[in-house]
Amino acid sequence: MDAFAVAMVKGLCTKDPRFRFAFKVGLYFGFFQAIMTLGGYYLGLTFSSLINSFDHWVAFILLSAIGAKMIYEGFQPKDLSCEVEPSTDLKAMLGVSIATSIDALAVGISLALLTTNILSTSLIIGFVTLILSIIGVMIGKRYAALIDNTAEIVGGLVLIGIGIKILIDHLI
Repeated sequence: MDAFAVAMVKGLCTKDPRFRFAFKVGLYFGFFQAIMTLGGYYLGLTFSSLINSFDHWVAFILLSAIGAKMIYEGFQPKDLSCEVEPSTDLKAMLGVSIATSIDALAVGISLALLTTNILSTSLIIGFVTLILSIIGVMIGKRYAALIDNTAEIVGGLVLIGIGIKILIDHLI
């Protein structure tokens, strides 16, 4: 949802949101979401034996914290104005790609505590982010002001719901 929101702003700020521009933004965001999820997973595996008895609580707390942060940010006013034409060069995209995928690192840690195929999960996360980012850029120019923060709030609620489901599954 963070990547989608940033992609919408990039679409809003570009004078001519062509598909090539949108695809490049989507590739950056999708790649970093997938890589950070993988990195978090392997980081979580390193420590999983130490936290095996309370891993469901860790997953619940991490997902709920990320979800709460997204909901909080969703209720914050955002300035949708643009001062410069957005760029897709490495320097411009690296920082924003990493910043929007830090949460994926924490999700990867949570996934290490579950039984999951991390390669397919990371690829799906990357692909979905790619598609949503392309859509975000393409609709950003026309609809960013209308959609506003709703996507971030819904995404936060979904993460909290997943965290609650993990906790309930392990406690019952």
